[in-house]
Amino acid sequence: MSNTSQTFAEGASINRPPLFAGENYLFWKIRIKIFLESVNKGVWDVVVNGPFQPIKVVEGKNVPKEFSQWTPDENKRAHYDVRAKNIISSTLTLDEFYKVSVCESTKEMWDVLEVTHEGTNEVKRARKNTYIQEYEMFRMKSGESICDV
Repeated sequence: MSNTSQTFAEGASINRPPLFAGENYLFWKIRIKIFLESVNKGVWDVVVNGPFQPIKVVEGKNVPKEFSQWTPDENKRAHYDVRAKNIISSTLTLDEFYKVSVCESTKEMWDVLEVTHEGTNEVKRARKNTYIQEYEMFRMKSGESICDV
């Protein structure tokens, strides 16, 4: 059975997050985003924007609140990061998990996976330019047929 068919067969449940074994990152990225949003939009928000930290104003400055001072709503919002980390961690194979196991937040985990499997913006831009150049330079050689190309 090929990896592609295994990927599709594995993801048949709407209650189970998609497995990521280091291949087909873009496919997994879209699927895990949809899965996290289906759990709660706040869970996806911490992936994009980082964890929620309740703050209070002390002498005109914003400072983090002590946990004991959090309101129930603040506790719920802060818990989204823990929930998202748990979901993403449960989707990763051992090798992928070790890449993100030291991360403090879900956003940090997401960024590490993204850079590892997609590269930085500069790398993406360089790949795109390389593909464009290869496309523009693509020519049939004399004596070559369409089937040969």
